Amino acid sequence: MKDIGACQLANVSWVTPIGQNSDHAGSRIATGGPSWVASVVNAIGNDKTCEGGAGYWSDTAILITWDDWGGWYDHEAPIILPGSQGDYQYGFRVPLLVVSAYTPPALVNNARLDFGSILKFIESVFNIKEGSLGFADERANGNLHGFFDFTTRPRQFKAIAAPLDANFFINDKRPPEPPDND
Repeated sequence: MKDIGACQLANVSWVTPIGQNSDHAGSRIATGGPSWVASVVNAIGNDKTCEGGAGYWSDTAILITWDDWGGWYDHEAPIILPGSQGDYQYGFRVPLLVVSAYTPPALVNNARLDFGSILKFIESVFNIKEGSLGFADERANGNLHGFFDFTTRPRQFKAIAAPLDANFFINDKRPPEPPDND
């Protein structure tokens, strides 16, 4: 969030919470992930100073996902990929939230995607040769473009209400714990 406030947000950024702000199943959640996620989204959406005063909202896609399914029930069994995939088979589904000025409100996209689809999306946006980032993007069957409608005007940002804001997380003095311990 400091990079956002300093107008130094990189073209592609991976943001991972400390353990205390994680939603990892079985973790001791002191502050919880929802406020942390909302603070990151709000910092991007409310920015009016960066990018020559245009702010980040009009050309930023925020992709929110989890690293595993957390052990919760899922009524759809993982698919088994044909051929020699080794240990790289699909597991249970995990959520993906796409937040942007060009994602229609309440859109549900039921396309079967995987983590490599995020890489494939990055390749398409930045004109990087498809499949050049490795195994995951080579086998991905989609690139997230179904989440966006660039034929419409960008939507106005609506802040996400949360009990804790960015100031809490920026000024958090707790020693960080790992977000995942398994």
